[in-house]
Amino acid sequence: MTSVSFSRARCAPIDALLLLMTIIWGTNYAIVKTAFAEVNPQAFNAMRMIIASCVFLGIIFVLHRLGARRGAGAADAGDPDSVASTFYTPAPLTRRDWLALIGLGVVGHFFYQYCFIGGLALTSVANSSLILAATPVTIALLTGLLGQERVGRYHWLGAALSIAGIYIVVSHGARRQASALRGDVLMVAAVCCWAVYTLGSRPLMRRHSPLGVTGLSMAIGTLLYVPSVWKQVRGVAWLNLRLATWGAIVYSALLALCVAYTIWYAAVRQIGGARTSVYSNLIPIVAMATAVLFVHEPVGAVQLAGAAAVLAGVALTRVGGSGSRLQGESRVTIKGH
Repeated sequence: MTSVSFSRARCAPIDALLLLMTIIWGTNYAIVKTAFAEVNPQAFNAMRMIIASCVFLGIIFVLHRLGARRGAGAADAGDPDSVASTFYTPAPLTRRDWLALIGLGVVGHFFYQYCFIGGLALTSVANSSLILAATPVTIALLTGLLGQERVGRYHWLGAALSIAGIYIVVSHGARRQASALRGDVLMVAAVCCWAVYTLGSRPLMRRHSPLGVTGLSMAIGTLLYVPSVWKQVRGVAWLNLRLATWGAIVYSALLALCVAYTIWYAAVRQIGGARTSVYSNLIPIVAMATAVLFVHEPVGAVQLAGAAAVLAGVALTRVGGSGSRLQGESRVTIKGH
């Protein structure tokens, strides 16, 4: 009884951090959307990626310096089940690792970020968050197609429900305006990119820290992303931006890309991917609520019906995957922002 009480007390802080993560990612949609009124969406994204990449690289550099000085501490960080391994592992990066990181940077940060921001700029916060909520379903189906996981009836039923929910949301956007449909399609492409990134990152994260893999792949993606949108970046009078817009850039870079990612990976190492992923189901709810309050986006019966179908599909997929042989690897099925 004492051990159970101790376990609950030990997990309470990480649960609080996961609630903070849910709030950060849920509010990020509306905060980013408001900034688009003053700054080009892709230029905004380029700036937040530059800031986040610099922070990640700085942390990685400091941790590696500290790890090199502390031989004993570095050994503990080499244990993939330790909390410390979320932030630092002493394993060196091989040539093959660097090639994999480049691929992850291209798919998971260059293409994903372009589709995510482009989609959010064209469609509503509700549509964006609901479509991205289907990411776990996409990952489950991809693992089945690749032969890495058996796709059972719960997976297929969950996928059908989620696809039906997305269809409800997307078809409603198509009736509203063509630009909303393009935004929804970009969000669907973003889901596919993140699913590929998630599966591709698994081998690397068995040997290296999630923070290191995320930070390095993000830096590589940023190096490719910024030149591709340089025309939009140059067109922004950065020194003349309102303080609120700069606040949105910093919030999205430091909290949504750095802090929330770190909380997620620390949680999956401490309490497992299944329990951690439950919190991601709250993100669309927070996103839609903040969109109503701050962006004044209406949420009607269509969005609510789509939300119910998507989230029910995700829940069924996770129930169906509870006994799969990749359960331990579900720790990297994160939805990016």
